[in-house]
Amino acid sequence: MSSDTVNPSSPVSSPVSSLVGSPVTAVVSAPSPLHTLLKLQQKKKSGMSSTLVETVSINYEDFNDSFLTCGTCLCQYDSGEHTPKLLTCSHTVCKNCLIRIAESQVRDTGTFRCPICRETITIPRGGVTALPPSFIVNQLLDLMASQRRDVIPKCSNHSNQELLFCESCDTVFCTLCTGGTHNGRGALEHTVIPFSIAIKRMSEILLYKAHLCIHNLNNACEIVSDEMTKLDSNVDKTMEAIDRTFQDLINTVDKRRHDVLQMCRKLREDKKKCLKEQLDLIQAEKSKVQNECEGLQYQVEVRNITKKIGDLNEKLDALSLLSEPRENAFLRFEFKHNTALQGIITGLNSFGRIRISTTYPALSFAQIRSAVTHLRSTVHVSTVDYHGNPRTTGGDPIVVELRNERNELIPVKVTDCDDGTYKICYTPLAGGKHTLNINIFDRPIKESPFIINISQHNNPIYKLGTRGSNGLNFIQPVNVVTDSDDNIYVLDTGNSRIKILNAELTFQHHITDTGLEHQSGTGITMTPTGNLLVVNWRTKHITEISRNGEQIQRFTSAEFVEPINVAVSSRGEIIVADNGIGKLLVFTPNGRLISKIGIKGDKPGQFKLISSMAVTVRDEIIVADNRLQVFTRDGKYIKQIISESNNTKGQYGGVTVDQSGAVLATRTEKGRSFVQVFGSDGKHAFNIDSNDDKLKRPSGLSCLSDGHVIVVDLGNDCVKKYRYK
Repeated sequence: MSSDTVNPSSPVSSPVSSLVGSPVTAVVSAPSPLHTLLKLQQKKKSGMSSTLVETVSINYEDFNDSFLTCGTCLCQYDSGEHTPKLLTCSHTVCKNCLIRIAESQVRDTGTFRCPICRETITIPRGGVTALPPSFIVNQLLDLMASQRRDVIPKCSNHSNQELLFCESCDTVFCTLCTGGTHNGRGALEHTVIPFSIAIKRMSEILLYKAHLCIHNLNNACEIVSDEMTKLDSNVDKTMEAIDRTFQDLINTVDKRRHDVLQMCRKLREDKKKCLKEQLDLIQAEKSKVQNECEGLQYQVEVRNITKKIGDLNEKLDALSLLSEPRENAFLRFEFKHNTALQGIITGLNSFGRIRISTTYPALSFAQIRSAVTHLRSTVHVSTVDYHGNPRTTGGDPIVVELRNERNELIPVKVTDCDDGTYKICYTPLAGGKHTLNINIFDRPIKESPFIINISQHNNPIYKLGTRGSNGLNFIQPVNVVTDSDDNIYVLDTGNSRIKILNAELTFQHHITDTGLEHQSGTGITMTPTGNLLVVNWRTKHITEISRNGEQIQRFTSAEFVEPINVAVSSRGEIIVADNGIGKLLVFTPNGRLISKIGIKGDKPGQFKLISSMAVTVRDEIIVADNRLQVFTRDGKYIKQIISESNNTKGQYGGVTVDQSGAVLATRTEKGRSFVQVFGSDGKHAFNIDSNDDKLKRPSGLSCLSDGHVIVVDLGNDCVKKYRYK
């Protein structure tokens, strides 16, 4: 063996041992020693280092004599007469020896002396047999009985030299044949173990893998058998459904047959009634004639006879009509008068189907997208068959479960797109890890269950601008409005212009006008005709501009002191907020003053520092100062929209209403800014916090048609786009 220094504390490490967990580190040879694996220190020779794992020999016979043999009678312990018994002095002696010793030493003391250490042992009440067994010796006996005795492979050239095995390059070698070194290939460091250990390890790996394969095959057998059982059950249910459905169809046909028979009977009764009435009339006329004829044979007056003859002639003429039946006996069943029969045949030929699916759940997959609280999120599931080909039809029984960290179910809606894909929609109300289970045929799809990390922070999707005057930048943007085509018009006050963007915040062009001069444009809105209205607080003018930049009209009012915002009702009335007088002024579309709303103050219906206005689909007016107050179209105070914080020390910057009636407003309080979202019922739903791109003095905002909102971030000289649905 090699003369490398032995390091008993070093663990054995090899690719083989790592496959089977804790490797068996001892084999018993007959008559070779019991081997315990130890790891040798590494040594480097000729630029190559190898780790030699060697064994320390413990002779089998020595081990058997020292631990498994009674020291008194020299017989090997067993489970019979030589059962090992543990004495209180911790020595082990077989039961047969203890019985003999006890019988020879016991007098009246009830004790005997240990034959090994001579310590006095008290005999228990049940005698020597009641002494406890030596569990350690019994375990060693069981271990030795279960150990396989392997023959240590030897070198054919050196009969006393054990063969070694290099795990790194799969080479068997003899240290004497290689000159005491192992010149392996490839790796710089090699792990070398006795070949006998390598054989044992590989055998154990083989058995482990075989057992694992058998276990997996058993599981597969159970799964397939269960599927066959489910198939039989589904066939039974399907056949029951077929029988039930066709019985309903038969019942429908029977009902129609009964209705037609009833119709036939009714027609017969109607015809018979008419004919019977005619028969009754004929019988009545017959009786009259008979009654009149009874006395004619006794008539002698010619004049009376002549008259009677005339009457009978007239009656004969009338009776000719009674001889023709007023109703006929024609009655016939027809079924070829229309296309109903062909429709029934065609319908029956296509009535019902047996639907199957070739979907293979283990290969079907889902596309998981990031999710944010309070926003509707979607998961798309695509199904494929066993060969990985996409499915083109739907109808699979897909079962979806979404649970939060508290294991509570989150409502989901599954939509079958009928093209092999499915859409799962849900709206999380809390952040954190959520678990999504997607099963088809009660089997999970690929990678299910999925972990979805739902964020509580709603950050902008797009952002445009920094401080500047070029096409992409802003100087003090204060307000924004959008049209029906989702074009965006940003009032870029510091640059005295309107910047027009598309829905992706891509710059289109600028509008400049005298209504925007002196860097004083503060309010902008859209008229029902699609023009822009701008209020200039410095010049005190309201200017109407087309979307092409052409000025339509311009007016002012002697009432204006500090006009700062403008809105338009569905009737075209122009509503101007004036902070100088603390009122709303309502004008006709051509600029004639109609009415005034409110006064300065902090009571309901009064205004402090107005920042923005919006008009709802019902022409109600929402006014933002440090509150959100709602007025009728005629200026009557209705209510205040209450947020969750109800902090009156904050200030609203802008307010808007989307097509569904939801209200959105920007707000700043306690050094933080956010967007509040209220439902169409006026209840506060959630906030857009923009946590990773914080808002700074947000002012105006306007909604797009696809559930996004454009927010003007005055403090950062930019506009941002957020999802709010």
